[in-house]
Amino acid sequence: MISKKIAIIVGIVLFVLSATGSYLFFNQQIQKAISLSQYKTTTPDDTSKLPLDSGPKTEACPVNGALYSKAQRQVWEARRPLGVMIENHTDARPQSGLSSSDVLYEAVAEGGITRFLAIFYCQDAKPIGPIRSARIYFLETLQEYGKYPLYSHVGGANSPGPADALGEIRQLGWDQYNDLNQFGVPFPYYYRDYERLPNVATEHTMYSSTGKLWEFAKKNRKLTNVDDKGKAWNTGFTPWKFQDDAKAEERGNVGKISFGFWERFPDFNVVWQYNKESNSYKRVNGGKPHMDKDTGKQLTAKNIVVVLAKESVANDGYEKGQHLLYEIIGTGNGYLFQNGNAAKITWKKKDPETRMRFYDQTGKEMSFVRGQIFVEITPKDNTVTY
Repeated sequence: MISKKIAIIVGIVLFVLSATGSYLFFNQQIQKAISLSQYKTTTPDDTSKLPLDSGPKTEACPVNGALYSKAQRQVWEARRPLGVMIENHTDARPQSGLSSSDVLYEAVAEGGITRFLAIFYCQDAKPIGPIRSARIYFLETLQEYGKYPLYSHVGGANSPGPADALGEIRQLGWDQYNDLNQFGVPFPYYYRDYERLPNVATEHTMYSSTGKLWEFAKKNRKLTNVDDKGKAWNTGFTPWKFQDDAKAEERGNVGKISFGFWERFPDFNVVWQYNKESNSYKRVNGGKPHMDKDTGKQLTAKNIVVVLAKESVANDGYEKGQHLLYEIIGTGNGYLFQNGNAAKITWKKKDPETRMRFYDQTGKEMSFVRGQIFVEITPKDNTVTY
């Protein structure tokens, strides 16, 4: 009799546990579905005007020299340069927005994996991503772009020491001002693209758009083309020199440029293939054409700069790997590829706020072909073949 009662009690307990477990599981799945549905369907609406692609192309973009209409110039003159950290992990490809940037910088972030600093000013990108964390040498680069350029990223290196990017942001007086760290900027200015899941980790899903970031800076930080004190961002900013495309018959025959960043990391090896007809270079990354997720087109650039710089380890106790340092203040060697030609160059950068400039073997400053400029920062002993 007692055994029968025990059996009944055990059965009731098991039923309750099973029912409770089922409820919790399905409730969790429902809540997750609601959450994912919100992120899939609720994406940021750009209320800012995209540049109008109409009228004669007479106005030079001060960042890369590309020509646009007067209507487009009126749009960019109302804002300031925006730098966005976009990752290049294999799970982050294809990225969004790279093809719409004016200037792109690439360097290893950690573990042989490269990252991009995409500079936007004369063009818009909707969307941009995946966005990742800040690095000190990208900060040293972004400071070239006038007073208080906008900086979009998700956290950053923060170990005490020479690679402390978040500490540097505070030292510069950027924190909660022109710095648009995702941890201090709410949805919908940043949002997760969960359609990338479950194929990739959550860290590869953070997105935004140039329109939303410029809008947030204007409404919440009082930053447009002028700061909250009325000072223009380009006070003291000196553009690079620019030139038109070389005539077809004057273009060179250097058809392929190739190099890597770290040995034994072939997924980040780069090949640029020159197209003489369009006078541009198509990017191949890790042996595959590097595509734009939204346009479906291969990334191209008018100018390829390879900056050879000393790479070192910060030794700041970072537990998950090593934060890196690149000596991009000072002078060094490199290469410039444009118009189908190759040139050995010298680069110079006096301090973080000074523009990095490039010179030929006679000491004359080099001019860029109007259009996107891609700057590759690699360890100084690396080999570049062409």
